[in-house]
Formats: sequence, C-alpha cells, structure tokens
Amino acid sequence: MKLGIIGLPNAGKSTLFNAITEAGAMCASYPFTTIEPNVGTVHIPDSRVENLAKIFGSHKAIHATVEFVDIAGLVKGASKGEGLGNKFLSNIREVDAVLHVLRYFEDRNVSHVEGSIDPLRDMEIVNIELMLADLETVKKRLDKAIKLARLGERHHHSEIETLESLKTALEAGKPARMAALTDEMKFQAEEMFLLTSKPVIYAININEELIGNISSNEVFAGIKAAAAAEGAAVMEISARFEEDVSQLADDEKASFLHDAGLEESGLDRLIKTGYILLDLISFFTANQNEAREWSIIRGTKAVKAAGKVHSDFEKGFIRAEIIPYKQLETCESFSSAREKGFVRSEGRDYVMHDGDVALFRFNL
Repeated sequence: MKLGIIGLPNAGKSTLFNAITEAGAMCASYPFTTIEPNVGTVHIPDSRVENLAKIFGSHKAIHATVEFVDIAGLVKGASKGEGLGNKFLSNIREVDAVLHVLRYFEDRNVSHVEGSIDPLRDMEIVNIELMLADLETVKKRLDKAIKLARLGERHHHSEIETLESLKTALEAGKPARMAALTDEMKFQAEEMFLLTSKPVIYAININEELIGNISSNEVFAGIKAAAAAEGAAVMEISARFEEDVSQLADDEKASFLHDAGLEESGLDRLIKTGYILLDLISFFTANQNEAREWSIIRGTKAVKAAGKVHSDFEKGFIRAEIIPYKQLETCESFSSAREKGFVRSEGRDYVMHDGDVALFRFNL
C-alpha cells in the first residue's frame, strides 16, 4: 500500500509524515519546504505475525508495510504550472491512494497561503487543480483517439466512449472515480493513471484540544458530507499530537493515548482506513525461517496470492494448504491442525480470505 500525502502548503503534511514514519523530513513555517518527495515505510501493526512466529518457531516476524510519500504542497494554478508546477502532480500518479491533509489548526507562527483557516475551501482548491490536470489529459487523449478512429482504427471507438464519460464527469466538477463507467471502461481508465481516479482519505489536521471533541463540529460535519458525496474516507488527526506519540517508548504510548481518550494511534487508524478504502486483506505464510504477512486485494485467488510470495509459486502452482489463523491459534501447531483435519487443500481458483495461513505446493 502506497499512500501519497498531499494538500496546500503548511497544512501539516511533513509534520504528519515525520510523526508516522519517523523519517526526519524537513518542516518549516513557510510554504514549499518540501520540494523532492520524501518517502518513508512503516510496518503494519498486526499481532498475528508475532503469534505465528511463536507457533512455527520462526527466526523472523515480517510485517506487511505501508509506504508514505510526502508530496510538495499544491496551490491555485498548479495544473498550469503555478507554485512548483506540474512535476508534483506527476508524483501523485505513482501512489495507490491519496491522503489529503486539510488544515484545521490555528498557529500564528505558521502562515496559511490563503490567509485564513477554511478546510472546505482548501479541499476545493486542491481538488479543482487535480480535476483540471485530469481534464487536460483526457482532452488530449480524446482528440488523438478521434483522429485515429477517423483513419479507420476501429478499436479506438470504445476508448472514445470512456474518455467522453470521463470528460463529462470532470467538466461537471466530479473526480474521475465518480464517472459513469462500465467495468470494461474502468479497466481502460486505469491505464490513464488519472489523479482523481485514486481513492482518497481526507485527514483533518486539528489542534490537540479538539481530539475526541470533533464529532459535533459543523466544519467537520461539512467535510464528512463532501467526502461522502465523492466516495472518499475522512478522519481527524493531530499531526503535532502524533509527533509527541512517535517520540515515546512503545510501553509508554498506550497510556499516553488512553489519557487523551484514544484507543489507538493515528497511524493505526490511517492503515485501517487505507485497507478498507483499497479493499485489502492480509494472508500469512510461515516456516522455521520466517512468519510473514502479505497484503492482497480482496477477491484474489490462491494462484495469484502464491505469485505474490514468489513468481515460481504461481508458475508451478499445484495447490494451497489453507488454515484460518484463528483455528491455527487454537491448535498451537500446524501439524496438530493437520491431524485434526483443519488444514484444507484448495485449488488455484480458491478465493483467499483475511487471516488465511497458506502453504503453497508447486512444481516447475
């Protein structure tokens, strides 16, 4: 899972990035502190990995990871080269989903490029720039497809239909992911890498005093409504608070969060939200060497899951021996689970489920 962190300058993107990745990216009170994208990788917290390592006597426990990319701030006119230009729009094309940080904190020492705090306005500014950039891309491709179709290349007719649907949505102020597309058209649209086709999480960056007290806030309610209208997720987070959490020892974090009225960190909530948004699940492999977690899209078949572990597993796939994690946990060993008949033999078309522990049999 690769999440791109975007937003207006001084929204708290780099502070949040540092808090959740501990990468040490430069932060300052002036716009465009970030120029080249900062990249940080964090492990997905999942106690099942360590438990499997104990069951199998594994030397290593390897978690699935999330890659965060801190992208430079966007401003009005970014689609036309304003601010730091289109280079940073292209960085967004490379991520799986977008974490759009909206500033809802007051700090007289940190300027706002628009002169005031208004997260709904800021949401609209960035989204308009992304849609304008996509609209330009779609129009160029549409003009080219029409010309080729007139020259007799008939296969461009379906592409034209897809592009016209995307153009209609974008001109109406809707992101590409909201365009009226058939499954075939969606497949064509994926190859265009449009900015507004990405799933979005709106992260409202709040002051610490609002933690746990924002559910009845009118501004927060407005952002939730706007996000729901475009099929996006929304969550509140305090980058400064998360920065404090990140500096604590592991055994101190739980009590610190509890004192603030929180059950889990912003990073944990971000990962869960991202998993839901991207429709991801986890499966596991384990042996004496390592216990490992793998992220896959819900609905992935066993043969493709095997290919995630190693390409040879997919090429020579014979079967997958599957046991749900919860069943294995009660048996305390794989051999015991097999003796009790809990280990199932599944073919290449078996659809993987979250928590499946898999042993892939293959032959080349």
